[in-house]
Amino acid sequence: MIKNDNRRLANVKTRHEAGLDYVKDNIVLNSPFSSNLIKEMKPYFPGDEDALMEHFDKLEQMVNFVVKAPKSVERISEFFMEMKDCRFSITRASGNTLSAVEFFELKSLLIQMTRIRGEMANVMEAGISIPDEYILEDVENVLDILDPRHDRIHTFYVYDEFSPKLAEMRRKRKDLEKKARKMQRATKDEIKHKYGITLTPKFDIVLSKSCTDYKIIDGIPELAMVGEDHLTASFELKPTPEALKIINEIEDITTEIEDEELKVLEGLSKAIAKHTDVLLSNIDRIAALDLMMGRAIFADEKKCVRPEIVKEHVIEFKNARHLQVEEVLSSKGKKYKPISMSLKSGVSCITGANMGGKTISLKLSGMIALMAQYGFFVPCQEAKIGLSGYMQMLIGDSQSVERGLSSFGSEMEELKEILDNSVDRSMLLIDEIASGTNPVEGLALTRSLVDYLKDRPYISLITTHFETVTEDEGVTNMQVRGLKGVDFSKLDKEIRYANRRERIDIIGKYMDYSLDVVKGNREVPKDALNIAKMLGINKEIIEGAQKYIK
Repeated sequence: MIKNDNRRLANVKTRHEAGLDYVKDNIVLNSPFSSNLIKEMKPYFPGDEDALMEHFDKLEQMVNFVVKAPKSVERISEFFMEMKDCRFSITRASGNTLSAVEFFELKSLLIQMTRIRGEMANVMEAGISIPDEYILEDVENVLDILDPRHDRIHTFYVYDEFSPKLAEMRRKRKDLEKKARKMQRATKDEIKHKYGITLTPKFDIVLSKSCTDYKIIDGIPELAMVGEDHLTASFELKPTPEALKIINEIEDITTEIEDEELKVLEGLSKAIAKHTDVLLSNIDRIAALDLMMGRAIFADEKKCVRPEIVKEHVIEFKNARHLQVEEVLSSKGKKYKPISMSLKSGVSCITGANMGGKTISLKLSGMIALMAQYGFFVPCQEAKIGLSGYMQMLIGDSQSVERGLSSFGSEMEELKEILDNSVDRSMLLIDEIASGTNPVEGLALTRSLVDYLKDRPYISLITTHFETVTEDEGVTNMQVRGLKGVDFSKLDKEIRYANRRERIDIIGKYMDYSLDVVKGNREVPKDALNIAKMLGINKEIIEGAQKYIK
C-alpha cells in the first residue's frame, strides 16, 4: 500500500503540463464509487518500490483479464453503470428506518454484487487470475433478507413473506374489498333496472345539465352529487349502511397494515445494519476494481507497457509517445514520432531550433515518470524508472498580470520555488530558462544554473537555445535531429506553391523529432535559418545570419 502522508510529488501545473491530468481524464470509470479514488490518487515515493511493483503485478493481471475476457469486462462494466450509491442508506440503517425506495436501491445493488461475483468466478474458472482484493464477498444471505421470494429482480415490495400477521391482514382487507364491491354492483344493477341509468365501473356518472336524464338522476336517492360546474354534474354511488360499515373496517385494517409495514421496514433496517461492514467493504472493492479495470483498459488501448522499477535514480524509455500530442496529431491525420531518452542524476540539455519538439520531449519525460509513480503503465516500447521524491516543471509563459510581474520575473519566482523545494532524487524539467531577458544575461544565468544543478542529486533536464551551455563537462547534450539529412531541394519544391498553413505542416512532416546524444565538437545546427529561408525570409537576412554564425 502507498504510505498515507501529505507529501506532494508534483504541483498542479506540472501534473497538467506533463499530461497526467489528460491520462486521468481518459480513464473510463463506470461505478458511482470510484470517482473519488482517481481524484485522491497518491503517488509512490522512493522507498515504495516494492509496493509499486506489487501494484504493477495486479495491474498486469487485470490487463490480461481485459484482453482475454472482453465480454466479462463489458458485463461487469454494465453492472457498475446500473448501481446507485447506497452508502448513506447503509450507514443510516443503524438507528433509522429506511424507506421502500432505499430498500429498492439497496436490493438492486446487492443483485449487481452477486452478478459481479458470479462473473468473476466464471473468469477464474477459465484460468484467468484476478487479484483477491477485487473479489467481492458473498452477499447472497443479505440479498435473501430483502428478497424472500428469491426472484432476483430489480423491484422491492413489503412482501407477505416478511410477516405472517401482515399477510393475514392483507387477505382480510382483500375479502372486505370484494364484499364491498359486490354490494356496490348489486346497487348499480338495481339503479339500471329501476331508472335505466348505467354507471361506470367506478360507480359514477358525469352528465350535462341540459341532458333529459339530469333531473331523473338528481332525484335518485342512491346517488350523491360530488361535483358540478355550469355545464356538467358528477354523481357517484352512495354507500349503503352495510357497505359503509365495511368501508370503515377497510380503513381500520389499512391503518393496521401500514403500522405493520413500518414494523417490517424497521426490522429490515436492523437486519441490514448488521451487515454494514461487509456491504461497505464490497463497495470499496467495487471502486478499486473499477479503477483498476480502467487503468488496464487504458493501458491496452494506448499500447502501454509495464515499466521496470529500479532503485537507482534514472528515467529511461525507448520509443515513447506523448499521448495527448499523439491524439491531436492523429485527429489531423498525422503520425507521432516516438522519442527515446536516458536520464540520470546530473544535467541533460535538449538543444535544437524551434519547431523541433524540444518542449514536447521535456513534457514526455515528465509524463512517463509521473505515470509510473502514479501506478500507470507507460506508453512506450520499454522503460526503466527510478522513483523521484520531488518533480517540478518550469514551462511556458509564466507572466503574472495581477502582480505586475513580467514573464522573466514570474519565471524566476517559479525557479526559486523549485530550487527551494528540491530534495534528493528530484526531477527538474526546465524549458528555455531566461529566454525572456537579454541573451548575454540569459546565457550567463543558464550556464550558472547548469553549474549549480550538475553536482546535485537531481535529474535535471533543460531545453535551451544556448548551445554553449552544453560544452560544460558533465552535461549531456541531446540534440533534436530536426531537418538533418533532408533533401532541401525536394522540400523547397513542395512548399513553393503552398499557402502559409500548408508550408508549416509540410515542414513539420519532414522534421525528425528524435534526439541524438552529441559529444565533443559538433557543428551548430542551422534548422532555424533553413526554416526561415523556406518560409520566405529575405535572402540578404539569411546570408547575414550565416556570416555571424561563422
